Amino acid sequence: MSASRRSGTTDELGPQEPERDGADLLAALLDGMDAALCAFDADGVVTHWNREAERILGWTADEAVGRQGFAGWAVRTADAEEVQERLLSAMQAPGRQVYEFALLTKEGGRVLVRTQSAAVRGPDGKPAGVYCAFSEVHAQIDLERSIALSEALFEDASWGVVLVDADLRPAVVNAHAARALGIGRTAVLGRPLGELLAQGVEELESALTHVLAEGSPPAPAEMWVTVRTPEGEKRRCWRSGFLRLASPLAEEPVPLGVGWLFQDVTESKQTEQEASLLRFRTNQLHRAARAAAECEDPAEAAVVHLDFALAGFADHALIDRVAGGSVRDGEGPVRLVRAAATPSGAPGPSLPAGRAGLPVRYAEGHPALQCVDRIGSVRASAGASSPERTREWAAARQWPADSVHALCAVLRSRGRTLGVVTFLRGASRTQFERADAMYAEDVAVRIAAALDLAGALDRG
Repeated sequence: MSASRRSGTTDELGPQEPERDGADLLAALLDGMDAALCAFDADGVVTHWNREAERILGWTADEAVGRQGFAGWAVRTADAEEVQERLLSAMQAPGRQVYEFALLTKEGGRVLVRTQSAAVRGPDGKPAGVYCAFSEVHAQIDLERSIALSEALFEDASWGVVLVDADLRPAVVNAHAARALGIGRTAVLGRPLGELLAQGVEELESALTHVLAEGSPPAPAEMWVTVRTPEGEKRRCWRSGFLRLASPLAEEPVPLGVGWLFQDVTESKQTEQEASLLRFRTNQLHRAARAAAECEDPAEAAVVHLDFALAGFADHALIDRVAGGSVRDGEGPVRLVRAAATPSGAPGPSLPAGRAGLPVRYAEGHPALQCVDRIGSVRASAGASSPERTREWAAARQWPADSVHALCAVLRSRGRTLGVVTFLRGASRTQFERADAMYAEDVAVRIAAALDLAGALDRG
């Protein structure tokens, strides 16, 4: 007898409607389960059989309900006694009992199933039967693997895992992701991404929105972000993959959010960028040397080195020579004259100032004068000032109005100081770093050699 027919009762007055409603509800619940379910009374007779059990084995509820155990139809006769004993033993055992055995389909095939059995208690508290929920072993193993994978990702994974809900807020994070974000796992939950990231949040939210609407991208993406942490802001590069999550219980996919997996690749990306930059600058130095070798005038060769150095490095450049040609260490005071400069308007090659040159009236403490005094590179920056203050800062140092960052490298040849080369960057570029100073010094050596040769030819 099926679940939908067995639970209702009758008496002399006819059907009792409330119990009929309860039977309908029970039948709907049993038939709507994802797991196959059957039940036995205390004598081992099948009392319930749902649709999932029918799907797996092919036996309908009408064919199954009322049979004595599984012998001769759902289990081989040789195995029937052992299977029956295992199932009914659940009436005397506490909790649930888990077993695996083979059942027979209506067509005669064999299906390996995993069962969970537990006792059904009567009104007096004594065992009145047993229910058995079962599923195909491969389906159960797939489920267990999915659960195990989920738990491993959120506990032991060596990369960040974040589940982002449809409102683009973290719903679950693993320990690695929490460390990358700089705060605890619970502190991350439900907070807007803009509170966690100072930069890069727009790109990340755009990617998450695209995944929700269009599905998972075909390949990981590398994103530079600035993370807000209690220790301050940190610039990081995360290689990120995205997966759209949909509910498996709905007939149509219902988006639950996005699974975001990321790995910190900051160090490797920085190493890659530094190597690429070093290759480019080395090639520029090589090309500049080849071009300068074709110049008859050494002063022109110095300007060629300056122009090649500007590419991708700075927006403006100046060459200031020591009045009189050179100065030995300890001699002073030093007076500088302009030897060459990049055009202040439209871009183009640097313009030599002629043999005489024009004196530059740098105030005391100017970075170029500091460079000569120290016989080393000097970096200067206007910082995060307003445009008006930045222009005033540049004008006070007699640099182009859009200059924000400066790097001065001393020109040295044969143990003497010949002058200073100054590289200038605008607001769209970052300030000069130590690696930039090393490159500027390499360029300064070549410019100084050309200027020294030009001076020697003039004196000859």
